[in-house]
Amino acid sequence: MDSEDENVEEVVEGPLDEDDQLHGFCTVTYSSSDRFEGHFTHGEKNGKGKFFFFDGSALEGFYVDDALQGQGVYTYEDGAVLHGTYVDGELNGPAQEYNAEGRLAFKGQYKDNNRCGECWIYYPDGGCVFGEVNEDSEMTGESIAYIYPDGHTALYGSFVDCDIIEARHATLIASESGRPHFKITPNSPVYSYDKSTSTGITAHALLPDPYENQRVFVAVSRIKGAGEGLFAKTDAVTDTVMAFYNGVRITHSEVDSRDWALNGNTISLDKDTVIDVPQPFDNTKRYCASLGHKANHSFIPNCKYDAFVHPRFGPIKCVRTLRTVQKDEELTVSYGYDHKTPGNTGPEAPDWYKRELEEFQQSQASPGNL
Repeated sequence: MDSEDENVEEVVEGPLDEDDQLHGFCTVTYSSSDRFEGHFTHGEKNGKGKFFFFDGSALEGFYVDDALQGQGVYTYEDGAVLHGTYVDGELNGPAQEYNAEGRLAFKGQYKDNNRCGECWIYYPDGGCVFGEVNEDSEMTGESIAYIYPDGHTALYGSFVDCDIIEARHATLIASESGRPHFKITPNSPVYSYDKSTSTGITAHALLPDPYENQRVFVAVSRIKGAGEGLFAKTDAVTDTVMAFYNGVRITHSEVDSRDWALNGNTISLDKDTVIDVPQPFDNTKRYCASLGHKANHSFIPNCKYDAFVHPRFGPIKCVRTLRTVQKDEELTVSYGYDHKTPGNTGPEAPDWYKRELEEFQQSQASPGNL
């Protein structure tokens, strides 16, 4: 992080002592375009100071005899922040990292600028990975755990760089010392990283997700003509992840080129990829590894689709509550079809959606809703 040793001082601004050494608050610009602003004592950094690096990152802290000591704050070029403990200019000790949105992304130890020992890696969706990193600072080993957003449902076993190789359902139990302990569920099936492709949805289509299985079930929808729907097994507060939306990964052009009848279980993952649950996997007797595709549409939904990094399926979508939901309540989402199409021809959507939209707009315009 501190590249001063490879730089040459080019521009110096600030007071000098009788030996023409920096003394007081000074600004030093180096040949690499790195810049340091801070206090000097007879040519050495002493006191508060901050490096501004050429790539847009920065390092701020307290210097003693030209080296950063104690607590320091490193700001990455994307706005993420690391709060760490420095000894002689290097990270040594506890540290926490936050992403650009201010969410905790890492908690653990550093030694000589490298992660070491037991660490936590947090995902923006609420899940996290815990374990002891290897000599390359990777979350690789036989006693690693992925912990779901509820903070106690886990998959515990062998991982390579945060990816599951072989893990079993477990429960996180905090010990008296505060160190996490995992109790493996008896007779738990084995889970492995199993990211879908354009032709394969999963190797174990009938293996339910242990977190999702605690929270939702599929039954006949209460929405007229909707077929099956997704329901809450238990009460849930706002912002709770309830279900996951895995499927085969196809392109937007594939979706756009085919009939609406084939797109009943598609959802955009990103600008390149659409997740699809095609027949016969829309039948829970053929596929129940994830159930998010069973949530029906509503113009007043109680849930939303959200991005999720799943330990088994990789980057997918999840169904997350928008408000408190009650046990046995049907979970609904807005399908988000584009209502603004050229020529005012109505939304680019299947016929059933257009009919529901018209009925909804009429109900909202009725005298009782004005």
